[in-house]
Amino acid sequence: MEYMQAPATSSQGNILCCTCGIPIPPNPANMCVSCLRTTVDISEGIPKQVNLNFCKQCERYLQPPASWVQCALESRELLALCLKKLKGNMTKVRLIDAGFLWTEPHSKRIKLKVTIQKEVMNGAILQQVFVVEFVIQGQMCDDCHRVEAKDFWNSVVQVRQKTSHKKTFYYLEQLILKHKLHQNALNIKEIHEGIDFYYATKQHAQKMVDFLQCTVPCRSKTSQRLISHDIHSNTFNYKSTYSIEIVPVCKDNVVCLSPRLAQSLGNMGQVCVCARVTSTIHLIDPNTLQTAEVDGGTYWRNPFNSLVSPRQLEEFIVMDTDIIRNQKLGAGAGIRSNKHTLAEVWVQKTSEMDTAQQYHCRTHLGHLLNIGDLVQGFDFANSNVNDEFLNKMNQSHIPDVVLIKKSYNRSKRVKRRNWKLKEMDKDREGMAPEDERQYQDFLEDLEEDEALRKNVNIFRDASKIPVESDTDDEGAPRISLMEMLEDLSLTDATGGEGADMLTE
Repeated sequence: MEYMQAPATSSQGNILCCTCGIPIPPNPANMCVSCLRTTVDISEGIPKQVNLNFCKQCERYLQPPASWVQCALESRELLALCLKKLKGNMTKVRLIDAGFLWTEPHSKRIKLKVTIQKEVMNGAILQQVFVVEFVIQGQMCDDCHRVEAKDFWNSVVQVRQKTSHKKTFYYLEQLILKHKLHQNALNIKEIHEGIDFYYATKQHAQKMVDFLQCTVPCRSKTSQRLISHDIHSNTFNYKSTYSIEIVPVCKDNVVCLSPRLAQSLGNMGQVCVCARVTSTIHLIDPNTLQTAEVDGGTYWRNPFNSLVSPRQLEEFIVMDTDIIRNQKLGAGAGIRSNKHTLAEVWVQKTSEMDTAQQYHCRTHLGHLLNIGDLVQGFDFANSNVNDEFLNKMNQSHIPDVVLIKKSYNRSKRVKRRNWKLKEMDKDREGMAPEDERQYQDFLEDLEEDEALRKNVNIFRDASKIPVESDTDDEGAPRISLMEMLEDLSLTDATGGEGADMLTE
């Protein structure tokens, strides 16, 4: 504590303190610093210990009355927040300086050194330095409270697909993880034929709906339910529900188009194979290699369904193959695929090897199939398919067999797979054996289709030995190391002991 006074001149003399009588330079109070300190305390009324609320989940501080701000230790933002806590008690003094004093980071204490001035007896200006201790108290913010509750939601996005296979959902999950759209969800619940995303605000739900409409062919419906109504302020509280229906077509499905839709797509055949489903449905005609893309709006105006489920696919063995070259397309034909090769093949079911029954068909897999290879396909000749457009087709235009994909040894592919995918944290009872088989189908699709995996983050599995070649001995496609990302691991960055400290 000290006086703030003009510098003394040579003509000024000393005076005696009116209390203790020691010689001092003249001042308006006529008192020495020691006596004035015992008489006047300008920091009176300013608390020396203040509570500061801190949310451990999101690491934010409470800024009264109801806002939460992100502040680093010893930052300007935290200094401003602490001074606002003292502002109401410092109306009669003048703030000169403020700064942090070092404390242990885990002590839950923040010490602030404050310098203030105040005019006291007979116009004397007194300056004093003192320390204010801020005690950090834990308090969960409203946002984190809603997240922990998991049942408090304002909007829900219900994603549904009426199909027996979940390949589209697995692909959609990877897109959501890549763009980090799952972080704002309060809860993610997996149910039959779909997934539910729960959000605290309508804006986050609308953002998810916009993302889904841009990534998969779908249509949406919106509904609201009134929760409460304030008649005085004329405000309404609604719970919103967004229903998203994805087209019921997955990769490797066999579909039958309507004659009108097939003609509009370049006079392609009605029986087609779905090559992949991204923002559009990619179709290929196995008889001509003609390709087409069907967006969501076109599909809902001219809907078509899958003719076969994955369980109905049968295994065939290639007996003979003949590449078709210089295939001429008709007038008005669309784009032809350059990644596939048209071929005529003779196949036989592996379950009928003791017979002489063989099937002849055209396929778009001529670049993959050789004599003796195994291939999965659908037998139209010995099946009963109930479809509106297929029943009206000329029987001579319906193929006996449609080959879908080349078959490889799954157990060997699983053992040699040196990569992995991340999954969302969602509520589900457990993965059924059928779900596990479908997930393995999706992983194989990523290995076989480069265009499908370019939008997916693939991470290297450190628990498996890296593979230098892109194909194995059987010719099964594999993902190269150049396409894999390094997964972040705490043990890699800090070691085992550091990882334990960070996870506590």
